[in-house]
Amino acid sequence: MTAATSSVWGGLVGQKPVVQALSAAVGGHGMSHAWLFTGPPGSGRSNAAVAFAAALQCEVGTGCGVCHACHTVLAGSHADVSLVRTEKLSIGVDEVRALVRSAALAPVGRKWQILIVEDADRLTDQACNALLKAIEEPTDRTVWILCAPTVEDVLQTIRSRCRLVTLSTPTAAEVADFLVRSDGVAEPLAWLAARASQGHIGRARALARDEATLRRRRDVVAIPVGLTSLGACMTAAANLHDGAKEEAEQITGELDAAEKADLDASYGVVERGRRPREYAPALAALERGQKIRAKRRVLDVVDRGLMDLVSVYRDAIALGTGAGTGLVNEELRRDLERLVKVTTPEENLRRIEAVFTAREQMLEFNVPAPLALEAMMVTLRLPEGSRP
Repeated sequence: MTAATSSVWGGLVGQKPVVQALSAAVGGHGMSHAWLFTGPPGSGRSNAAVAFAAALQCEVGTGCGVCHACHTVLAGSHADVSLVRTEKLSIGVDEVRALVRSAALAPVGRKWQILIVEDADRLTDQACNALLKAIEEPTDRTVWILCAPTVEDVLQTIRSRCRLVTLSTPTAAEVADFLVRSDGVAEPLAWLAARASQGHIGRARALARDEATLRRRRDVVAIPVGLTSLGACMTAAANLHDGAKEEAEQITGELDAAEKADLDASYGVVERGRRPREYAPALAALERGQKIRAKRRVLDVVDRGLMDLVSVYRDAIALGTGAGTGLVNEELRRDLERLVKVTTPEENLRRIEAVFTAREQMLEFNVPAPLALEAMMVTLRLPEGSRP
């Protein structure tokens, strides 16, 4: 393993300027008590935040990746590094107040007390107010690191007090090289996963490692050429939603069971034993949270499928306008060429708009996913009588 890949910065793909800036801050040049890491999904915001935290705690002082401090930060077990991530729709004030209390404590070690908020764009108004006061009146040796998709996703009064770090989307070549170098993925599969992920590192790794994930994506990107009738549209909408629900249940099922077991253990509950009076309200609160998380997880999986659909129509537009290189779905070139024969770039642009409309309906206006997907698929339907 090379020094570059063994250091804490080795997992930041295509982020050389960011690594340089953060390394300089670790060395004392441009250090701040509050940071805001922004970048598109999959660019590695949270990975960069954790790597930065590890470098700040590093016993060598560079983010060596091999010392005890680096290992414990990367493993999530360092006493002076706290991370908040959520599967819920928002991060509440109670969670932030707990972080603020931690921020007021002196570090256990000799360096920093570091608090990372992975989804700062999901902070409630009350949570933002609690966080703002802590950032306005920083404690010595305390560092706040916030992560969000864009700077506009964070309250203006908070972001104005943070040093901004903007991550970019890695290129397909950078992602493919990372998969080959770090995960030992065969080069053809690495390139396929890199293109399909559209710069999302986590998605690329899932596509390269899990055949089921790759198969589900293939099913989604095959949808456009099959939308030749109203029945096909309804079937495609149902399949997309059912597949997302199944995948989400696989992810959340194990987590739900583990949380229930932890709750039972904390209240001393056994299978047939008596329940303490406080147990029923705690169980109800847990189940409400799990229900919200499950709904969001389904929407997240559906949203990923929508972005895969958009990639197909963008490729069709590229082919239709004579730009046939650098396609995201290069392995679908024959299907794309058939699609181009019965559509125009203008029509495919309207189809992309229909996908984003469905996305907005589900994520912003709480339109039931099956209804939004059915309406979208009808809009995506190919011209009457066309058979790509």
